[in-house]
Amino acid sequence: MRLEQTHLDELEHRGFVIVEGFLTNDEVERARSVMFEIFPTPEQYFAGPENWPEFECSQFSGIRLPSYGWDLDRLAFHPNLVDAAERFLGSDDLELYKVELWAKYSGAVDYDQPLHRDFGNHTLVVPRSDGVGRQLTSFTLLSDVTEADGPTKLVPLKYSRHIPLGVELAAGVWPNSLAPGELADVEVPVVGPAGTMLLYRTDVFHRGTNFTEPNRSRFALLADYQARGPTWMGKVAWPNQATKPGWAAMIEQASLRERDLFGFPRVGDPYWDDETLAGVQRRYPNLDLDPYRP
Repeated sequence: MRLEQTHLDELEHRGFVIVEGFLTNDEVERARSVMFEIFPTPEQYFAGPENWPEFECSQFSGIRLPSYGWDLDRLAFHPNLVDAAERFLGSDDLELYKVELWAKYSGAVDYDQPLHRDFGNHTLVVPRSDGVGRQLTSFTLLSDVTEADGPTKLVPLKYSRHIPLGVELAAGVWPNSLAPGELADVEVPVVGPAGTMLLYRTDVFHRGTNFTEPNRSRFALLADYQARGPTWMGKVAWPNQATKPGWAAMIEQASLRERDLFGFPRVGDPYWDDETLAGVQRRYPNLDLDPYRP
């Protein structure tokens, strides 16, 4: 589903937008098929939680970085997500600076968080108020999420614009976090069927919440974008992932544009010569390098 301008206007002024039906049912099912090769299904997990102790270490234990498998990988650079990022960020020279697959299971750990703003670990500084050099963050829900399923909750900007950036508001917690319960009466939960997309700004207060019923789970793919250029923004270094299983297959299957989002050398870049072409071909044997030849 391509986002309408009204969606982007809501993202601009409210600070976030929740879009049901962003993915088709087929896209969701294909992605979930890959996902459950990585994570236990809810039925598997709750049949014996003791068999999956890794999820009890912290609320972030259920995060996995790419690559996963094409039908899941491609959601991070889904054409309609890239289109929305280009329009919101005002550039077609984009960097996909973070991708995470996140699984949560009720009872595994405390998933509750204070309200916080993501720029704290997405940039070395603070966002500009005029939108220059901004970032776009996203959640794609890969399971149906209700109020019982630990939904992410966000605070519309109109309730938090008065709170300055770069100020620690609750001692000992995440920078720019609020005390527990503050602004709780204006929080908006991200609920919806699998395939729902959340887009939000890094200057928006939001938080993870706990499950309120047993035997519940939540799965989401997170993908974040920024215009290429600023050295003070980002999160994941893709070369650190490039030796992991599945990475080569993803790069080989991706289009020129999709590889570029990860920072792969572009067609026409001086990097490309006979020596580098031969070396890259050895590293990615199934990659068509003809477009990169000088």
